[in-house]
Amino acid sequence: MYRIFLVEDDDVIASAVVKYIASWGWEAKRAQDFTRVLEEFSAFSPHLILLDIGLPFRNGYHWCSEIRRLSQVPVIFLSSASDNMNIIMAMNMGGDDFIAKPFDLEVLAAKVQALLRRTYDFNTAPPLLEHRGAVLDTGDNTLSYDGKRLELTRNEYRILQVLLEHKNKTVSRETLMQKLWETDSFVDENTLTVNMARLRRKLSGIGLEDFIHTKKGMGYLIE
Repeated sequence: MYRIFLVEDDDVIASAVVKYIASWGWEAKRAQDFTRVLEEFSAFSPHLILLDIGLPFRNGYHWCSEIRRLSQVPVIFLSSASDNMNIIMAMNMGGDDFIAKPFDLEVLAAKVQALLRRTYDFNTAPPLLEHRGAVLDTGDNTLSYDGKRLELTRNEYRILQVLLEHKNKTVSRETLMQKLWETDSFVDENTLTVNMARLRRKLSGIGLEDFIHTKKGMGYLIE
């Protein structure tokens, strides 16, 4: 079951959204204290956030920035301020989509479902992938090892997912790039190299040295 965290101060909109989300079989929770959004987010550990821009105390841009320090969870901004400047600001602050108010609940649900599909590839992967004591959680894009929990970007997560799904087999660079292309994150050869180098540094940082092997002229391998 996917968990959706709603940060919205309008009671009418919030009640309608939570009720409609629940009708899809997802778990929805609304932020209660607008001075403690980050703490509530961490406690709930949602798969997706619906975030209003105009909020009491701190605006949605602030909270998106704070959340991005901890997580790559997808964020959909909700706002009646739907001019180009606000849309661009929302994307630059780490948002994944923008829905202008007033909105149709069916459109909202369709956008949520599409973003969940792109992010988590549901119905295609087991919830956990394990190797050498490292566990990749396909529900929240994290890797756990030896008591440590590593937050992954979407590209890093997808690279690990493909390699772990093909353990002991060499995966070509073309296959990895195709995987990223299929999920709306096209990367060229150089960008894949940069993503792989950053991922390896993160893995080494939690004790997973040489977790991914390079097969020169062929691709990458986890064995």
